[in-house]
Order: sequence, then C-alpha cells, then structure tokens
Amino acid sequence: MKPTRVLLPLFGLVASASAQRQVLVTYSQDTPLSVVEKAKEAVLATGGIITEDYSLIKSFAATVSSEVLETINALSSSHKPIVEDDTVVTIQQQEPLEQ
Repeated sequence: MKPTRVLLPLFGLVASASAQRQVLVTYSQDTPLSVVEKAKEAVLATGGIITEDYSLIKSFAATVSSEVLETINALSSSHKPIVEDDTVVTIQQQEPLEQ
C-alpha cells in the first residue's frame, strides 16, 4: 500500500477539523427566542456542537464552521447576532511595586 493512500484521507480529516471555530453567539435582549433557537438548530444541523447555553442572556457558545455563521447571520434581518471568538482571558500577576 502506498503511503499517500493512507495520508491523504487523514489530511482530509485534519483539514475539515481545522475549519471549525469556537465562538460566542450573542443576541440583544429584544430578540425573539425563536431566532435564537433557529440559530442553535442551524449549528446542530451542520455538525456543530453547542458547548454552553446561557440562560441569563440570549447567548450560546459553539464549535462551528464559517459557513454556519453566515447562515446564522441571515436568519433575521432585524436581529443580528454578535459573533466573537471564544477565547480564554487571563490576568497576569504583576510584581509588587518597589517602594
């Protein structure tokens, strides 16, 4: 068996996995719940994963492809989501000031 026959399918798996992004999708408070639910359904229908579902605000975290983000954005002309990368934020400890 040639190595390329094994490596090419594996490369395809890596390429498709790298196309996924971890994002936060947030809607304004006046957005109907039906719009938010349709966005979640679009994520799941395209193989995405909802990693967090926030109840105090109309927001969820998900791992999605770029294509589904376009779909989510087009669901409602009057209620557009804010989509941002889901990243870890840290505060570095600073050294005490010398007196």
